[in-house]
This record gives sequence, C-alpha cells and structure tokens, in this order.
Amino acid sequence: MTTLLVIAKQPLPGRVKTRLAPPFTPVQAASLAEAALADTLAAVSRVPAARHVLVLDGAPGPWLPAGFTVLPQATGGLDERLAAAFVSCDGPALLIGMDTPQVTPELLAPALSWDRADAWFGPAADGGFWALGLAVPDPALLLGVAMSRPDTGAVQFERLRAAGLRVGVLPVLTDVDTAEDARRVAAEAPGTRFAALHTALAAETAGVGA
Repeated sequence: MTTLLVIAKQPLPGRVKTRLAPPFTPVQAASLAEAALADTLAAVSRVPAARHVLVLDGAPGPWLPAGFTVLPQATGGLDERLAAAFVSCDGPALLIGMDTPQVTPELLAPALSWDRADAWFGPAADGGFWALGLAVPDPALLLGVAMSRPDTGAVQFERLRAAGLRVGVLPVLTDVDTAEDARRVAAEAPGTRFAALHTALAAETAGVGA
C-alpha cells in the first residue's frame, strides 16, 4: 500500500501564510494555516494507506490527529526537503502539502492506483503542484527543480516525463497563498474548518475597517 505524506510547517504567527497579512493579522494568518493543516490531515487520515506521515518543520500540536507518524523535515531547499521525504519511504508514496484544505479522500483516491501510472501529479493553479506521487521514490526526480516559481509545476512534470514515467494527472487545485486564494478556497469547500474560520475572520476584518 501507498505511504501518504503531508509536508507542513508548524502554524506559528510570522512563520506561515505571511502573504495573508494584510488583510489578516499574523495571528489570524497562522490560525488559518492551522485550520488548513487540520482539514488536510483529516482528509488524509480517511484514506487507507500503509502509513500516514507528517513531515514537519516544527513541533506537533493539538491539530494532529491520531495515527500519524511525525518525521522532521530535512534541511535545505524545498526540492531537497521534498526529496528527503520520499527517501523515508520504501514503497509507493504520495505527498501533498498543507495549503489545500479543500482536498478530499475522493480527490486522492486515483493516486493510490499504480497499475496505469508510475507517478501522479497534482497541478496547482499558481503554476506549482499540490500533490506528487511516485511508485518508486527517487530523490533525483525532485532535486534541482526550482520551487515557488510560476513554472515549477511544468518543470517538475517534464522531469517525470523525461524519466520515462507514465504520469497520471490529478485535478488542478488552488493553493492558499494570498487573501484572494483564501476567499476562493473557502467558497469551494464550505464544510471545512478553514471555510468556517475564514468566514469569521473576514467578518472581523471587515468590521475593523468599517
């Protein structure tokens, strides 16, 4: 069975979702990050897997559900940290981030099948990617890919194809990076913790500016 990996930062003010401030305060931005992480972990926990692993920069908190193994993130650039996360797996692995609280078990389900794909790729609306699955984890498939650029997803996808892998493509999702992203994602996933908190905080913010 597949190992499910979530790579995340501890949701502390000033360390996460800094592009949400303004209009949100650093404390509010961190609380939105925590809600997004909690939603992501809840969805992942409902997917049958060999292991559920949180690859964490920081310390776990009350938002961590039972059943997860926590591994510290490696040092280095994001490409190196993602590669190291895959190295911790001895079989098929699917990695996602903490920025897509709209993710569901149904969205992840196709990427647990390896009969018609050697890799799974989840493109993000900003040009990056929100999910990457590898039947045979190989750090060379990630090392050297420049992250956090508009062409990161395209470069990573071509790296997979150039390696001769059959690549399955998952739906495009919006990462929560900006206030507009947060508004859009909250609207798309109204039943999530993230959406409920966003609604409350957006009302507070509007009240302050009135």
